[in-house]
Amino acid sequence: MNELYHLLVRNDRERELYERARHLAERFASRAADYDERAEFPFADFTDLQEAGFLSLTVPAEYGGQGASLYELVLVQEVLAQGSGATALSFGWHASILMRLFLLRRWPESTLARLAEEVVQHHALINSAHSERATGSPARGGKPETKAVLRDGRFVLRGRKAFASLAPALNYVLISATIEDSGDVGEFLVPMAAAGVRIEPTWNTLGMRATRSDDLVLEGVEVETDALVETLGKSNETAPAQGWLLHVPACYLGIAIAARNEALRFAQTYQPNTLSRPIATTPEVQRKIADMEWRLTHARHFLYAVADLWDRYPEKRTEMKEELAAAKLVATNTALEVVDGAMRIVGGQSLFADSPLGRYYRDVRAGLHNPPADDLTLAWLAKRALSDSEQ
Repeated sequence: MNELYHLLVRNDRERELYERARHLAERFASRAADYDERAEFPFADFTDLQEAGFLSLTVPAEYGGQGASLYELVLVQEVLAQGSGATALSFGWHASILMRLFLLRRWPESTLARLAEEVVQHHALINSAHSERATGSPARGGKPETKAVLRDGRFVLRGRKAFASLAPALNYVLISATIEDSGDVGEFLVPMAAAGVRIEPTWNTLGMRATRSDDLVLEGVEVETDALVETLGKSNETAPAQGWLLHVPACYLGIAIAARNEALRFAQTYQPNTLSRPIATTPEVQRKIADMEWRLTHARHFLYAVADLWDRYPEKRTEMKEELAAAKLVATNTALEVVDGAMRIVGGQSLFADSPLGRYYRDVRAGLHNPPADDLTLAWLAKRALSDSEQ
């Protein structure tokens, strides 16, 4: 087993998940540059994920899924991202939403069972589309401008959503909309095949190009009343902190590990004519390698420890918002530092288009803009510290 994982893989099940993910990552890596260059959704990667049984990873066993823990999701994500960050991040949204839905169980049981069957038996993909350009991140409390109007016994949805990852491959999308009569914000389960749902290709970005996080336009989309699966708001105040979002930092650490591996490969094989041995033997390159290693060790053990706490102590999940957010902050910022360090080792050759380091450098930048943002995390940490000091 890879030396990075011998301490983190704790049992036979985790070892099996690791090996499956590793084999997939090797396939993803062979296609990642092409998907990134053309900004195309990685359909072949998702066929591989389907055939490997990963699409039902976080569906509970009672519904026919694999019932993965948060720790297992983090492990799988980190490994997959070493092959393709865009594929891993896209998959992570699907897997984390299913984890959230079956953990909270706020939907009618019949709806959850039907969704589980769609995922397990028919390999359906799901994601949410809550972000809007006018409101910014939903984490900051903006009310959606997408509207839901009850007309003749059906809801009619109109609006536009941004950052809809997996858009070309989705079967279902969760749409947040302001309900006209009550002013409440509802979450609607909408089939992508519904009349009036349109993908507008707006995803021309610096990084994570293959996620195809395009805009979704809803033009008079009619859904039955039972499509309103949840009313968002006060119920979230007592909900557990969103542990399932650790798929995000796990993805960016996976990209950083891929950059670290590329730098090690280069350092151990590149020998300029000014040296008698490869540059890995020089003190300065070894110092840079050590700098990457301690940063990765710090971030990864923190991330896995928080995931393990989440799994082992469900009763403490309502108190873990700050730990989860801090794990994301440390992981994503560490990923930036490690990719930068890898490029410093490789030097000017890291700037060539045929080096994967350019893609890693662009992709890890996206981590700063995934929730929660660093400024929110720092505000939460300060507030908790000040509150604790007053007691």
